[in-house]
Amino acid sequence: MKNTRYAIVDIETTGGYAGGSSITEIAIRIHDGTEVIERWESLINPQREIPLHIVALTGINDDMVRDAPLFEDVAAQVFQLLEGCVFVAHHVNFDYSFIRHELVQAGFAWSAKKLCTVRASRKIRPGLHSYSLGKLCASLDIPLENRHRAGGDADATAILFTRLLQWDSMGELVKMIKKTAADQRLPPNLPPEDFEQLPEKPGVYYFYNRYKKVIYVGKAINLKKRVATHFSGHNINPQRQHFLRDIHAISHEICATELLALILECSEIKKLWPTYNRALKRFDAKYGLYHYEARSGYRYLAIGKLSKFQDSIESFDSEYEGSRLLLDLAQQFELDPRFCKYGGTPAEATAPLCDAPDLPTLQQHNEQVEKALDYLASNRPSFALIDKGRTEDERSCILVENGHFYGMGYLPYDCNPPTAEALKDYLTPYKSNQYIRKLIDVYARKHPAKVLFKKGIMP
Repeated sequence: MKNTRYAIVDIETTGGYAGGSSITEIAIRIHDGTEVIERWESLINPQREIPLHIVALTGINDDMVRDAPLFEDVAAQVFQLLEGCVFVAHHVNFDYSFIRHELVQAGFAWSAKKLCTVRASRKIRPGLHSYSLGKLCASLDIPLENRHRAGGDADATAILFTRLLQWDSMGELVKMIKKTAADQRLPPNLPPEDFEQLPEKPGVYYFYNRYKKVIYVGKAINLKKRVATHFSGHNINPQRQHFLRDIHAISHEICATELLALILECSEIKKLWPTYNRALKRFDAKYGLYHYEARSGYRYLAIGKLSKFQDSIESFDSEYEGSRLLLDLAQQFELDPRFCKYGGTPAEATAPLCDAPDLPTLQQHNEQVEKALDYLASNRPSFALIDKGRTEDERSCILVENGHFYGMGYLPYDCNPPTAEALKDYLTPYKSNQYIRKLIDVYARKHPAKVLFKKGIMP
């Protein structure tokens, strides 16, 4: 450790992410493993207005930085100070992302080993009430002057780092500064053990914020490898920066197959509606097939937008898909087109046609509509998908009932339920939706040998 140079860095900025904010002040303290041997700091002109809440926090205003150098003017000096040093900061990824971004913009290709004094303090002095710089300094009796100014915070971090070196009887710092140390890539508030306990198996993982609320759900073929990709690279967009800072814990659920993981991911997103999940929220069906009876007694079939307050017979991703089905039914069962509505609001189907010429008789028409509905119901597929389990002692099962996903779970390997109904004792029910049904249908068509208890027609 004493043969290594450390650059202890603190910055003040106009905002919370490198891609849309700028540095207003930077302080660097070069430490030789025993003490600080060089100090440098400067205000920086951010070339944008400093928000009022930042002015209130740091005391740095537009007048103070108007004649300060641009970062590109000091970039060469910053690069020379940092080159070859371990980069040390409190919440290191924040400072590192800004400085790396600014150096790249100025034409310098720079990267460094990192050491986070938040993580180091948690390892070497566990059990403290808070690891924010201000409260940590108060707990450890470290002087902190000019709080929220780069120089004052850098000096306090340098004292903290010196003490951590003295207290580190187990060699934790040596482990942490290794380039391959996993916890240096992790979000600042995530305990490393949460990441380490992830298996290299298929499943679903959950990220939690500080209030233990799920903020993201994802699926993976390899849980550990997939979660690690969230923390790799140096993406500086604000969504990713906020996302990483919000992660305080991880849990997981092992699934036997990728299909089970996909279904569980979708079900959990629909149930929990996590803040940072966006893609699967778009996959809700938007249109439905509705059945109405008008005041005249005639029955109607209509394609309309799905409503929370009306149950549909079938649901579809698009109006076109629903209209094609209704058109096929109308042709097959010779339904009068005046009683089939292809779009608009389903309520429009209640308009009376009792005075229109050449209408079929009420009984004849309604019988044909009933036959069409019976045909739909009888041809909805019901089947079970039996696949490998999480261990050799079990098998996985997915059950579709009358065209709707019923649920999934695991059976003892030697269990052979005689009917689909008997399977339900082993399964957890889930809500069905169009996206899940399509996943299952595609898989069933590709793997017919895994399908049991099949009836009806696959879509």
